[in-house]
Amino acid sequence: MSADEVSRTFSAFADPTRRAILAMPSRGEATVNDIVAPDAMSLPAVSKHLHVLAKSRHD
Repeated sequence: MSADEVSRTFSAFADPTRRAILAMPSRGEATVNDIVAPDAMSLPAVSKHLHVLAKSRHD
């Protein structure tokens, strides 16, 4: 794993909203609407957070 990959991962996890999104599956399956509801976030905002999390993923 390169330093850039590590930095990207830590950067993605540094945001409290993204950490909350990551914690949701521990409470059961969640739809995008379930993610939007707690913070009254817009769908585009959730999409951006999910994109950042997806980019931080390592195969």
